[in-house]
Amino acid sequence: MSRFFEVIRNIFSIPELRRRVLFTFGILAAFRFGSYVPLLGVDLKALAAMMKSSEDPGATGRLLGWLSVFSGGAFSNMSILSLGIMPYISASIIFQLLTKVVPRLEAIAKEGPSGTRKIANWTRLSTIPICLVQAIFLVKYLGSSQGNQMAGGELVPDPGFFSFYIPGVLALLAGTMIVMWLGDNITEHGIGNGASVLIMTGIVGRMPQAYLEIQAGIRSNSMGIETPIILFLLYALVVVAIVFTTQAQRRIPVQHAKHMKGRRMYGGQKHYLPLRVNQAGVMPVIFASSIMVLPNMVCTAIGWQTGREIFSRMGFIYSTMYLALVFFFTFFWTALFFQPNEMSNNLKEYGSFVPGIRPGRKTAEHLEHVMTRVTLVGATFLCLIALLPDLVAQLLNVDRIITSFLGGTGILIVVGVGLDMMQKIESYLLMRQYEGFMKKGRIRGRR
Repeated sequence: MSRFFEVIRNIFSIPELRRRVLFTFGILAAFRFGSYVPLLGVDLKALAAMMKSSEDPGATGRLLGWLSVFSGGAFSNMSILSLGIMPYISASIIFQLLTKVVPRLEAIAKEGPSGTRKIANWTRLSTIPICLVQAIFLVKYLGSSQGNQMAGGELVPDPGFFSFYIPGVLALLAGTMIVMWLGDNITEHGIGNGASVLIMTGIVGRMPQAYLEIQAGIRSNSMGIETPIILFLLYALVVVAIVFTTQAQRRIPVQHAKHMKGRRMYGGQKHYLPLRVNQAGVMPVIFASSIMVLPNMVCTAIGWQTGREIFSRMGFIYSTMYLALVFFFTFFWTALFFQPNEMSNNLKEYGSFVPGIRPGRKTAEHLEHVMTRVTLVGATFLCLIALLPDLVAQLLNVDRIITSFLGGTGILIVVGVGLDMMQKIESYLLMRQYEGFMKKGRIRGRR
């Protein structure tokens, strides 16, 4: 514990790092304040009743819970920041995919900082139409009879075109632009990736609600005293497992060829090519969750009750399709961003080679062979994390709002962003010759 306080003291003793940390906290405070400013014309009591439906296993409930996570918790209050960073993330994902598919964009991305700035500007501009579409659908849903039915009353007492729809869409668009600006400022002047930090803040901000649910369960005798202990141990175990898997690497030995310059011999050193076990990160779970919302929504729209039961959460068909999608997107995302042929050509150009493997095509095949097996481990782990909240909620008979922190996108984002921020802070500390969070050396990936 004394070491922790020593690290905190070291952080605030470095002027630049202190300024970045305080700036990040200031931006997060402004973001949390904005998440409590509601849209004009929304009945907050009816909204609270509607958000109760996010605990429902149906499609609309899952969609509301999913939106609440990625809006940083602002969706739960139906604030002007309800769409949060989601449109910007959608635009970023689209351009990440396009840079791997469109040769012109790939060439621009390889131009260096100037190309990166161009794509970043295009991403921001494309955020506007995406945000407008999402805002129109959200405002339309709030003023519809379905929204009023879920709220148990009139969610919007006066759903007029000029009194609610137009101001609501403009307010949501302005809110997304503000959140995007806050995220860019954290990335540039603060600590960590701004968009990820804002999402993490909203997820962590929901923990007190889960704590209150546990207390209410203990008071009403619907939950035994052993249940919170089991949940805490499971949470600690899941965090350790995610940290281990996130940092885990498969290191490929790389030998540099020797060459003479004058009378001196250079090269001949041995290095490692790290291949991450969880190369795709949280993206497969996000894609799979968003797609699995659609079947139940279609069944609800056409009134097919049997279909709703088939695609209900924790059903056999739902779980099978969910796991299959997580596996597919894990391999798809890894194949899209891991290019063994390009890596093999780069090694060959710099005179490097994998011991025992011929340069060129054989090296590319070896890298792809290893990465396929490593990705299989990462995909299996993501499947376990994705299903864990539902399994624990069913086995322990507790509310899913309590078990939602044990798996899914939330815990992956929180742990991933936390590790990224720790590594950035530690790099500042080591640069100024202070000890970091680890007693010996830096935070490293595992072999």
